[in-house]
Amino acid sequence: MALIKSISGIRGTIGGKPGDNLTPVDIVKFTAAYGKIISSNSENKKIVLGRDARVSGEMVSNLVIGTLQSIGLDVIDLGLSTTPTVEIAVPKLGAAGGIILTASHNPGQWNALKLLNSKGEFIDDEKGKEVLALGERLDFDFAQVEELGKVSSDTSFMQKHIDEVLALEFVDVEAIKKANFKIAVDAVNSTGGTFIPALLTSLGVETIYKIHCEPNGLFPHNPEPLKEHLTDLSKAVLDHQADLGIAVDPDVDRLVFMMENGELFGEEYTLVAVSDFILGHKKGNTVSNLSSTRALRDVTEKHGGEYFAAAVGEVNVVTKMKEVEAVIGGEGNGGVIYPASHYGRDALVGVALFLTHLAQLAKSASAYRAELPQYFMSKNKITLTPDLDIDHLLLKMQEKYAHEKHSTIDGLKIDFENEWVHLRKSNTEPIIRIYSEGQSPEAAEAIAQKIMNEIQEIVG
Repeated sequence: MALIKSISGIRGTIGGKPGDNLTPVDIVKFTAAYGKIISSNSENKKIVLGRDARVSGEMVSNLVIGTLQSIGLDVIDLGLSTTPTVEIAVPKLGAAGGIILTASHNPGQWNALKLLNSKGEFIDDEKGKEVLALGERLDFDFAQVEELGKVSSDTSFMQKHIDEVLALEFVDVEAIKKANFKIAVDAVNSTGGTFIPALLTSLGVETIYKIHCEPNGLFPHNPEPLKEHLTDLSKAVLDHQADLGIAVDPDVDRLVFMMENGELFGEEYTLVAVSDFILGHKKGNTVSNLSSTRALRDVTEKHGGEYFAAAVGEVNVVTKMKEVEAVIGGEGNGGVIYPASHYGRDALVGVALFLTHLAQLAKSASAYRAELPQYFMSKNKITLTPDLDIDHLLLKMQEKYAHEKHSTIDGLKIDFENEWVHLRKSNTEPIIRIYSEGQSPEAAEAIAQKIMNEIQEIVG
């Protein structure tokens, strides 16, 4: 069905023909390429491995472990884990890198290799291209029998991750415990079903309603934590009169909250709320990608900091955060990156900070949400003919709006006084994605339609 190779890793559907899908052949050749490159300039031969709970995970894990052994690398297998947990484990274990087996929010037929460096951060664009090129060339030798790598397991990192979260400066366990929250959790039957309840218990939350928390990989709904997929969580919150609902994606790096009224807090507003809390304690800068809500900019400026935008992609956001020494940042898809913990999206960190904030405010989630800047987003796309020069089309739009504030670091983003529009070409399809935001749903949709009509006029 699909095999997508990018700096985000190697992602595809299980089964089918090599090169067209994520088959054993593709898994082996790109794992070997990564292992060779990540260990080429070091005596360090350790690689950390973890996976989400999807059905293909065990099969993919066996292939990855065997391949790493076959090129002389030692594997520390965390087993069922989360993306942020593996990111934390890599530097703690002094490993050369790490691999997370997860296709994030993609449905169950997908899986992927997410590739980390020795800091536990995603490999950069240059290193990613090296891995892809070497994987295609197969220009490397496998180890002789006496040089094969060894395998060990380490199941201690869920608790180590939780302990790190509890030790963060602004996490207030006593305040959370005193608030006596009742919380429902939907973990889409992946590893969040173990990690999030364990974290909540450690934070002093005694009443937890588990929805789809059996880590068997049988996703009961589309695993992307969007409103239309979280009807079970909404019902659970209302039926149990819970104070909050928590939803995470299969690898637990995206975080969404459900308010006590059964409505979503808003995936764009996870980062906004957590940033509002952190900036209230520590003045500094923030970063999100160009397609994220303007509310983060407003909250940052309210606290005396400066907001910066990065190209879409976690690697790009992290690079910008380091450049401007941001105290917090992330992506509008519910991804919180808190450098005081580590440079990776982490739902566990987000949960602890948000609950501390809500407990200290002594307000309901909906009351707090009403106090934040109000913006509404619209997401659209235009399908174009494969032979159309999309870069030229974006250039024509840039010329048309040269008088408006705009950015070209990732497609074209046009910042109007009360709205913005971001145009990005897909890396895999002949389409332009159109994200827009305004102060009402109607305003966001209207500016998107205006831009789409102008694109169609240029295309003819």
